[in-house]
Amino acid sequence: MLKKTIESLNPYVPEVPLADLEKQLGVPKIVRMSANENPFGTSDNVRQAVLNWNFNQARDYPDGDAEQLRQAVAKFVQVDPDQLLFGCGLDEVIELVARTFIEPGDEVLEPWPTFSEYKLHAEIEDAKIVDVPVNETTGQFDLDALAAAITPKTKLIWLCNPNNPTGTYLQPEAIRDFLKKVPANVLVLLDEAYMEFVTEVAQPSALPLLKEFDNLVLMRTFSKIYGLASFRVGYAVIPKALISSMQSVRLPYNLNTLSQVAALAALQDQDFVTQTRQRVATARQAWETFLTQQGLTYYHSQANFVFFNAPQAEQLKDYLLQNGYLVRSGLRPDWLRITYGSTEQNQAVQKLIQTFYAN
Repeated sequence: MLKKTIESLNPYVPEVPLADLEKQLGVPKIVRMSANENPFGTSDNVRQAVLNWNFNQARDYPDGDAEQLRQAVAKFVQVDPDQLLFGCGLDEVIELVARTFIEPGDEVLEPWPTFSEYKLHAEIEDAKIVDVPVNETTGQFDLDALAAAITPKTKLIWLCNPNNPTGTYLQPEAIRDFLKKVPANVLVLLDEAYMEFVTEVAQPSALPLLKEFDNLVLMRTFSKIYGLASFRVGYAVIPKALISSMQSVRLPYNLNTLSQVAALAALQDQDFVTQTRQRVATARQAWETFLTQQGLTYYHSQANFVFFNAPQAEQLKDYLLQNGYLVRSGLRPDWLRITYGSTEQNQAVQKLIQTFYAN
């Protein structure tokens, strides 16, 4: 009875709630440094906006067009409001892209490793996934190899920038050069979920390229630097020729009212974003210094996490977990991804890593 593509599917496995994990392991307190969440919380403006929300509106359906949020985001990123597609997190946006464009037998290109949900939804739609390995030394995308892998069957190309899990970043000019090699009938999905963490360049986003390429979709989220992972708000800027088709596939009330209220308040507090970016940049430098001193190979990150080669990775992960810190394994053999925490949390984990490898 199941679709054949579902029978052999490897689903995305979400994080276990910390309270449940603490109970299972008998560990009094676990700090999650595995899900790329914002350890600095969210803007106080969000808290106030949520508390001020009129609870009597709970009986009403939300604004299906998220009009207030739409206008604010459109002004912020300087795009036509009608080009914005909002989703229940970028997870839903990724699903909508796959549902709208992919047909059985299509090919989907992606660097590897990258965010696993791109592959998941391509597999659900019975597409062929073509993985192009990142540069082994730097972790950067091999854009020449990606361009060479395009065939007449290629329908979509996914680019996560900065990339999850490697943390590596491509500047807009490199993306522009790549897009010039992509046929106009191939859609390029640029996932900028971690773009706000970039500090290497003053204008890191590829947003200006939307005016040059009609086959480019750009995606953003409120889950990361804005600290709204629980509220599930993501959006994409869609080419004008495609947006109406995608809106027809989207469920009519997919973004609840409280999420819209929270996202709008978060967007209006760019001071919080600036402060978070700086705190993450400080943590990033400290982690890279530590890993260098320990002789551990890592990829230079511009995100809020670091991906590094960890001998006995699973044992190290278990050791950290028993000491109250959850990190991410399984993304590549013998590699771990650690989300930056507070200064105290980072130092505690680093000390544990030192102790593990000293024994």
